[in-house]
Amino acid sequence: MKTPIPDVWEGYRVVTPARMAEIDRKAIEKYGIPAFELMEKAGTAVAAETARFVAGLGESLEGTMVSVCCGRGNNGGDGLVAARKLKQRGAEVMVFIMPPKRQTSYGREVSENLNKANAAGVSVHEVSEELVELDVRLRSSVVILDALLGTGASGKPAGFVHRMIQRMMKAGKPVLSIDIPSGLNGETGHHSGVIVTAAETFALGLPKRGLLAEPAKRYVGTLRVLDIGFPSELLA
Repeated sequence: MKTPIPDVWEGYRVVTPARMAEIDRKAIEKYGIPAFELMEKAGTAVAAETARFVAGLGESLEGTMVSVCCGRGNNGGDGLVAARKLKQRGAEVMVFIMPPKRQTSYGREVSENLNKANAAGVSVHEVSEELVELDVRLRSSVVILDALLGTGASGKPAGFVHRMIQRMMKAGKPVLSIDIPSGLNGETGHHSGVIVTAAETFALGLPKRGLLAEPAKRYVGTLRVLDIGFPSELLA
């Protein structure tokens, strides 16, 4: 018999990706919280959790090699903030980011955080077919941050994202996923066969339904919910 997805998990309301997007919109429009601020808090919280995870491995964050794989959207923006914060904590950080779609650029928040990461001395590389350094870097990292796809993504990951997920998994290093393991459906917990298997997943604000579906558990790893500054009345 299939285990139902709970409505509440460890005191947190369990929401659909659509409901979480509505909470995000209300925080910005009704409560006047800038999207930049939410992204900054998300990345800061992820960096702190990454530092905790590295300490649990018996490693010092100072000089530790961390790779951050970023998508084009806001999940990638969260990863860029986390990369900058980890660099400020003394980690050796390298970002691999998906190129913007043809004839377009990154969104405003992602572009600004990309500039901030570069200014902070983070080594940032746009993913391409010729990026042989990617495999070497992933294999030599202590931990990999997965910031490729957020809860709004659907369908089978394709192109560079597909190949990045495969390379992350082949590296054999622990992966920490921001909000949801890339490739997992945030609504159902199912996937198309191309998916990140995370050691830990950091749900932002509230846990999404797909994270708590029975088939998803092996990919989510340890689930942690991070406070990124949403008003409590919105989360309730």
